[in-house]
Amino acid sequence: MPKNKLTTPEFDANQILFQEHHIESDTAGIKLYVRNKRRKDHKVFLGEKTIVMVHGATFSSGSLYDVPFNGMSFLDFLANEGFDVFAVDVRGYGRSDRPPEMLVEPDLNPPVIATDTGVTDFATVIDFVLRLRDLKAVNIFAMSWGGTVAGAYAASNGDKVVKLALLAPQWLSDAPIPIDQGGSLGSYRLVPVHAALNRWLGTAPEHARERLVPEGWFDLWAQFTLAEETSMVERELGKLRATNGPIQDIRTYWRAENPYYNPGDIRSPVLLLHGEWDIDVPLDLARSYFGQLTGAAYRRWVEIGEATHLALMESNRMQAYFEIARFFAESFRPE
Repeated sequence: MPKNKLTTPEFDANQILFQEHHIESDTAGIKLYVRNKRRKDHKVFLGEKTIVMVHGATFSSGSLYDVPFNGMSFLDFLANEGFDVFAVDVRGYGRSDRPPEMLVEPDLNPPVIATDTGVTDFATVIDFVLRLRDLKAVNIFAMSWGGTVAGAYAASNGDKVVKLALLAPQWLSDAPIPIDQGGSLGSYRLVPVHAALNRWLGTAPEHARERLVPEGWFDLWAQFTLAEETSMVERELGKLRATNGPIQDIRTYWRAENPYYNPGDIRSPVLLLHGEWDIDVPLDLARSYFGQLTGAAYRRWVEIGEATHLALMESNRMQAYFEIARFFAESFRPE
């Protein structure tokens, strides 16, 4: 059986070291932002104890992974558990640079930052981490669109991946996907951050909505999310620019029965997490994706009860946190 090696002390924010990196992308004038957290006493760097993660199609890594609910973010938790954690913002997101098309009106250009670009930026950051820590491979975590980015990377770069954990990754769908609202697509869309709460709660059964997001958590999340928007005008309007490349790719790949990559090419161990009330990646999609992981060294499914697509930011978040940390920490090997 897998061994639980989560033996770190209780969380103390003062013991977490936070560093920021701005690294060159493959495009002149575009730098990628990477946040790194680890314990101050973390001195030995190993691939098995290093995690690189990437965000979804709308919100940045800071918004999804580093909001300190009850004083502790997902990155804080993983760092406290003894991991050296890096989270990248793909260009156009968070604190990474915006391409020129995002600096003008969206209807002047077609969708930008497609999945190809996400994979390229993610690969750039992983190579940076490998050089920085003198490693051969790292663990990877991602969610939603980031699951496509990370999955495609892992399928083509197996020698650089120790283990792969995915929360609700995209897969083929014969039904409409909620994030795609239809119509023509410009280079980016404007997301009203404060309006996200009703949509978020609306994905859960009515009887559970009051306890899904504890009091004060949404306001804290909105504050941190808007702080990631680099346009002062949009920030003051409570809006976030989100690239439309991932939405176009829904139409090109996931709704067209045309997979962007083959999950069967992934060779590392894989953990798939899914929330019971996720309508963005419904249960049948997650089940279908899990069935495609035929090449994995071993694979595991964890269903998080009473959780939506944003399970990492909800009242049951610690279930997901512990499962992810346990998976990366375990020394289990299949017979």
